[in-house]
Amino acid sequence: MRSKRSAGAVLLAGALALGTPVAHASADPGRDTLQGTRPAWATAQADAGAAADGSRVSARVYLAGRDAAGLATYARAVSDPSSASYGKFLSAARTRARFGATAAQVAAVRTWLQDAGLTVTGTNRHYLSVTGEVADAERAFGTQLHNYHKDGHTYRAPAGTASAPARLNGAVLTVTGLDTAPHRATHDDQLPPPDTVFRNAGPFSSYHGSKTASTLPDAYGTKIPYAVQGYTGRQLRAAYGAGRRTGKGVRVAITDAYASPTIASDAATYAGKHGDPAYRGGQLRQVLPKEYTATEECSASGWYGEETLDVEAVHAVAPASDIVYVGSASCHDDDLIDALGKIVDGRLADVVSNSWGDIEANQTPGLAAAYDQVFQLGAVEGIGFCFSSGDDGDEVANTGTKQVDTPANSAWVTAVGGTSLAVGKRDAYLWETGWGTLKATLSDDGKSWTGFPGAFTSGAGGGTSRTVRQPFYQRGLVPKALATAGGGAPMRTVPDIAAIADPNTGFLVGQTQTLPEGGQGYGEYRIGGTSLAAPVVAGVQALAQEAHGGRPLGFANPAIYARYASSSYGATVFHDVTDHPTGGRGLAVARVDFVNGYDTTDGPATSVRTLGADSSLHAVRGYDDVTGVGSPAPGYVESYRR
Repeated sequence: MRSKRSAGAVLLAGALALGTPVAHASADPGRDTLQGTRPAWATAQADAGAAADGSRVSARVYLAGRDAAGLATYARAVSDPSSASYGKFLSAARTRARFGATAAQVAAVRTWLQDAGLTVTGTNRHYLSVTGEVADAERAFGTQLHNYHKDGHTYRAPAGTASAPARLNGAVLTVTGLDTAPHRATHDDQLPPPDTVFRNAGPFSSYHGSKTASTLPDAYGTKIPYAVQGYTGRQLRAAYGAGRRTGKGVRVAITDAYASPTIASDAATYAGKHGDPAYRGGQLRQVLPKEYTATEECSASGWYGEETLDVEAVHAVAPASDIVYVGSASCHDDDLIDALGKIVDGRLADVVSNSWGDIEANQTPGLAAAYDQVFQLGAVEGIGFCFSSGDDGDEVANTGTKQVDTPANSAWVTAVGGTSLAVGKRDAYLWETGWGTLKATLSDDGKSWTGFPGAFTSGAGGGTSRTVRQPFYQRGLVPKALATAGGGAPMRTVPDIAAIADPNTGFLVGQTQTLPEGGQGYGEYRIGGTSLAAPVVAGVQALAQEAHGGRPLGFANPAIYARYASSSYGATVFHDVTDHPTGGRGLAVARVDFVNGYDTTDGPATSVRTLGADSSLHAVRGYDDVTGVGSPAPGYVESYRR
């Protein structure tokens, strides 16, 4: 199950990514193993016995297509500025013809599954959906299914690596759904009303430092400013060098789960109130599933604010770009992969913003392969995917284990980290630091901060993957100490780039919410998270594509790292973000919140928020695991000019 990313209110040629399954010879000479289909937690120690033969199984059998290795090779070539094939993207139709599964492959896979006793319930260009009993699945995939204890629950999983008949000649990429940990039984449902209203309390700064908390205790030896009420598009465009670019002619897609029933009116109201150009007819549209599932389990209404943030942030940064929101039927991986697949199959966009994810420990190689196939197909078509890197720093406080998030760990996406942003008077960029927050509350007598600087609350996700090998574009550019932090071979390091994410220096959004006294109403509040950083960077990529003459930029990472590595682009391409951008003194803001989240009934809560303290992660000069190569500077967009 995936989670949204917003914070402040209530989530190489060959195999570059996580254990990409390919067909390997099995111990049974008549079968090929599907590597990565047995999860790491399915151990002998956790084994609770065989699953009942009559238990129901729902699975997806993903198709490898006619040239899986060639897909990865071509995706790299068209994305690498040093390649003669750079920018030579294929249309969706040519991509399908060159790399998609053949009718004969689909028919052979269908016959195999049906002969095993499984029922094929659906087929598309990427997979076949099947249902049946455990005994049928065991017969089809050549392994027993057992029950295993995991995190206080019992889940079903393969006792051995699944396999497919060798006669299929590698037509099967992987199978998902044999293990039940990431998936839960659901029923069809309708979308609930919006969540209860959230409001920020004041006082506020209108820009960084405009209002000093003169009556509150000092922090780091000085008076500190109140948190901003929330930056708007004008300030973000100035900070990240938009200039006169607007994203004209560029299409940006956004994926999240579900769909806000008031997004059109909310986005229009917000744009009108804050000086953003009005939406043209058809500029904002939605592509939605026929029905939704797991609305209670996934907290469907909580995703409305996610869509609202993403849409309003993209429009604020790239106001002339077309926006298509592609909603997922639920927060489950299979449905989110479907949403991504719709974008690629129809080439609905040039850039895709994704503000959701999960911890790497919950990812399986099979699911990673299914995601990566979509990302590689997108790269071939000239589509780039931005993913939020997470909001829990190194994840130790959240999970007890230092790890990165997924799909941001994929070598085929742009992982977007987070910063705290200071924009001053007349929209002047002052500084950024890596997003990482410590919180201490005001003492009862109002004379000190209790336990200053306080405990870690949130921060940009980052670090070193345990499962994804270092991609070609990071070689020699990511410090060895980071790339080999897990011991052994160099691995994928996250993030790649960063932008505003700290909810204490966040973005103002407008959304219709449920009022405590009943009914619904439009209101505005400050929000953050790498959920904000991802659509901001997607918007910046739209500006860069416009500068590129409107030609798609595709998978952005090779070009981003090429700019980072080369002095020919100048020093103004990236802001080099560090923990201490103003010197050795700590940075902090004062913040006042409503205890109940919306009014003074239960009183206010005053706190000091220290900035630039991201768990065990540190923003330093050069590449780091909080902000990657840094945030876009004024020269970034125009570095793509042709």
